[in-house]
Amino acid sequence: MAVRLPRPHRMDVYIAVAGLLGGLLLWGLDLGTRTARDGIVVLDGRWWILLPLVVTAGCEALRRTTPRTALLVGWAALTLDTITQGNLLTVLMFTDLVYAAVLYGPPATARRVPWIAGLATVAFTVVPLGAFRKPDALLIGLVVGLVALMPAMTGWIVRNHRDAAEAARLRAEQTALLAEMDRAQAVVSERARMARELHDMVANHLSAIAIHSTAALSLDDPDTSRQALGVIRENSVEGLAEMRRLIGILRDASDDTEPSAAPTLDGLGPLVEGARTNGLDVSLDADHGDSLPVPVELAAYRIVQESLTNALKHASPGRVTVAVRQSDGSLDIAVTSPYGDRDGPSAPGSGAGLVGMRERVALLGGTFEAGPESSGDGKIWSVRATLPVTEGEPA
Repeated sequence: MAVRLPRPHRMDVYIAVAGLLGGLLLWGLDLGTRTARDGIVVLDGRWWILLPLVVTAGCEALRRTTPRTALLVGWAALTLDTITQGNLLTVLMFTDLVYAAVLYGPPATARRVPWIAGLATVAFTVVPLGAFRKPDALLIGLVVGLVALMPAMTGWIVRNHRDAAEAARLRAEQTALLAEMDRAQAVVSERARMARELHDMVANHLSAIAIHSTAALSLDDPDTSRQALGVIRENSVEGLAEMRRLIGILRDASDDTEPSAAPTLDGLGPLVEGARTNGLDVSLDADHGDSLPVPVELAAYRIVQESLTNALKHASPGRVTVAVRQSDGSLDIAVTSPYGDRDGPSAPGSGAGLVGMRERVALLGGTFEAGPESSGDGKIWSVRATLPVTEGEPA
């Protein structure tokens, strides 16, 4: 199976062609780097100069795709060039091969080439100086340093800058990705909070409207219908006020769009009175401090509100109890209602209320339980929540 060579980069081809044409121009003008009188020209004759020139130009075309192979072949071509009359473009193209091997080669090659070039520079400085014992021998090491060490170090510096820029780009992309993930999570959390608020504020009033409108339609009694319509109107007005409060929260605070304050546990009394108006037999036992954190008060209020809404929709006739008590480091909430089949009209439920209560408690690091229980008065539905509280923390 034939091995397919990688396709050269377009810019590398341009460099190779330019180097070859430049070398041919010097060759045509008979401008070599040395003459036969120098004593190191083994292959005399102008035609020998073309072989290393053409080979090095071919390596230039592969300087980016196969940098190690191009450097090794170019080194062999340069060695051949040193025993001919030589061509300056062959030497210049070899320096570029050293630079490209460090810049585009594998990490191991990028580390080794500068070391090899440095050792070669030292060797070609010390050995000729010791052998000839003439200061002119230092020029050999200088030439090797210019041809090998300098392009290798230049390639190492450029590669480090390129890698640092790439690392900075990747960090910027990761930062942008994390910021986008945080933004998306914040949006999801805000939407979930809005959904809980909307459900808890409106579901109670709409459930009462649905139940009493069903009763008004099913009973042919003017007094009962009038009472039902009164309850419907009251819940409609309160629901509209709650919707306006939510809209005020969503708007920017300016002029007459200031959002209303969040409900607190001081509003449990009016909340229970509203549930009694809707037909529930509710008893309230509240014993809490005056310095609860705002999130705790809001969560406790919404849990009681949603529990009363569920009792209105699903509970059988009987006493509904609400207990809110503050103990050491926590606020305990318990709402119980008779559990069984409802005789009168009921409103449909989707289960979102229990999900919302559970989410509120989880956000505050508390515990939540809801389900049927057995008691002395029969089977009941119980909602119990414990919210952690920092004693004395200002609201």
